[in-house]
Amino acid sequence: MNVRAIRIITFGAVAAAMVGLGASVASMVDDLGQAATFCAETGCETVRSSAWARPLGIPMSLLGVAFYGAMLVLVFIDRPRLRKWLAVAGALWGLWLIALQAFVIGAWCKLCLVGDPAAVVLAVCMLAGARTVRFGWRRLGLLVPGLAAIVVGLAAWTSRPAPAEPELPTPAFVTQAQVPGVVTIVEVVDFECPHCREMQRRLDAALARTKVPVKLVRKMMPLPMHHHAVPAALAWCCAEAQGKGDAMARALFAAEPSELTAYGCQQLAEQVGCDLERYHKDIPAAPQRLASDIADAKAAGIHGLPTLFIGTLRVTGTAMTTNQLVTAIEQAAVER
Repeated sequence: MNVRAIRIITFGAVAAAMVGLGASVASMVDDLGQAATFCAETGCETVRSSAWARPLGIPMSLLGVAFYGAMLVLVFIDRPRLRKWLAVAGALWGLWLIALQAFVIGAWCKLCLVGDPAAVVLAVCMLAGARTVRFGWRRLGLLVPGLAAIVVGLAAWTSRPAPAEPELPTPAFVTQAQVPGVVTIVEVVDFECPHCREMQRRLDAALARTKVPVKLVRKMMPLPMHHHAVPAALAWCCAEAQGKGDAMARALFAAEPSELTAYGCQQLAEQVGCDLERYHKDIPAAPQRLASDIADAKAAGIHGLPTLFIGTLRVTGTAMTTNQLVTAIEQAAVER
């Protein structure tokens, strides 16, 4: 292989590692922040809220930062075998993550679609003969502005406004829930979803600050990727039938996701004062209620959580702050 080809392949490896690191850094900012800064679209939120996004409680983006950071360090170290093995492992991991989004999660994150393929390109370059780059402060100094440029570019791309969608009509279940003189908030939830939990925290804070009378109604929409979401939703249906819905929702949101097993939910129901004999009698009928809620949500065009209806205003995702929620509630009070 001639020198020019080797240089091109080596440059490709460095570029792939830089792009992957930039995408991982941007994802890390979204994972660790209260609201998405880079990738706030529905698909991004669905991927971030899945059980696969935090293996062993560690955000996947941190693993990406560690991997690409290590690969950039190895670019300057003469360890070709280690580089190749690590690059191949990263490529296999990236392909697995792409398959997860395609066949398990059923949603796509823009940043993942940059970071995961970058691992494959990096492995191809390493296997094709990428060489060690001689260390120099000047070369190292070029990496910082290069990385910054990549992150800025990703921010511009992922934050680009999506094409305007036709305004969806107010669902019948929202209209039917309205009460004269009261702002009705219909909350479509998954008790295991981390973004639903964050929105609930903000909503609780907003309700504590507003003086407007509010009625809160919940509709269940457990997402398939959350293994404990269905037991939690069924338990809530049984508690709600006993007039303990609000207390049960608070308990379910406060519990660790791993505790939301059928037995764990039963313990929570007992703690909030449910009659366990009636609770067990109501369990067989709860799946029918759950299926009805899911059908209503899908018919309303709800594909991402959290989704709220403040009066008739549809709020999707976690972009709305507590202050904005207060404003929306008070505006709905004026319009009712």
